Amino acid sequence: MRGRLRAVPGPTHVLAARVQTLAATLAATDHALTVIIPAYNEENRLPKSLQAIAEFLDNSGLDYRVIVADDGSHDATPQLAGQYGPRFSTVRLVQNGGKGRAVRAAMLAATGAVVAFTDADLPFRLTALVEGYQWIRNGECQIAFGSRHLAPSEHLAKRNVLRQIASHTFNSIVKLLVSTDVTDTQCGLKIFSRRAAVEIFSRTTVDGFAFDTEVVMLAQRLGLSHRCLPVTLVNEEASTVSLAKHALPMLRDVVKVRAHLQRQQLRASLAPTWGCLLEPARRAA
Repeated sequence: MRGRLRAVPGPTHVLAARVQTLAATLAATDHALTVIIPAYNEENRLPKSLQAIAEFLDNSGLDYRVIVADDGSHDATPQLAGQYGPRFSTVRLVQNGGKGRAVRAAMLAATGAVVAFTDADLPFRLTALVEGYQWIRNGECQIAFGSRHLAPSEHLAKRNVLRQIASHTFNSIVKLLVSTDVTDTQCGLKIFSRRAAVEIFSRTTVDGFAFDTEVVMLAQRLGLSHRCLPVTLVNEEASTVSLAKHALPMLRDVVKVRAHLQRQQLRASLAPTWGCLLEPARRAA
């Protein structure tokens, strides 16, 4: 169906996410690569990006699909994908619910053997996307996390100094709370095997910008193999992330997710002990 538009109702409940997960797991993989582009009121920037990714992936020789994960936009964003042919479609949230929620909905709807997401302004050279895809298809890892911190990475775009300082501070805190090896959790390029995508995004709970850190934590908790992928920053247009508005809520979400996963791990470790303690009582009953 040309440029199909799929609506996703209201806030995602855990049970609904599990139902979506089952459907995504049972659905047949029907192409090589799905690229997800989250977007909110991006009618001005998105056409250029969709044209660029279409030209690049057409030349790559890959059987691909592109999904615009529309986060309840009020402009023409939901209709744009339909202009680029049958490989392009939109998963649309009826109401604005956050980047994490939009990416989750599209991830669970995707049917590519490899599933990736990147930002609407295509901030990184797309060769990294194909490199990460090849790693996963060759069995080198299940997840490729883009990273601006690795030595081969390049910054060709002019960067705002205050944003660099704030980003460095946030990443330093996240490094202490989340991961010492995936240090650039907010890099807007992440690539997954389909199984890894379903395993992770059926469990994510953060709807806002901190969802990236939850993805990293879940990948590590689930024991999914991962590598960090050098990227070349070629574009850093105005971001929808406001440091003043979002930094503290993002850190709050990181702390909440970390605490939640630690409680889950504690319960799992105590389950065998409680089972042994309760077994005599069960037998007596």
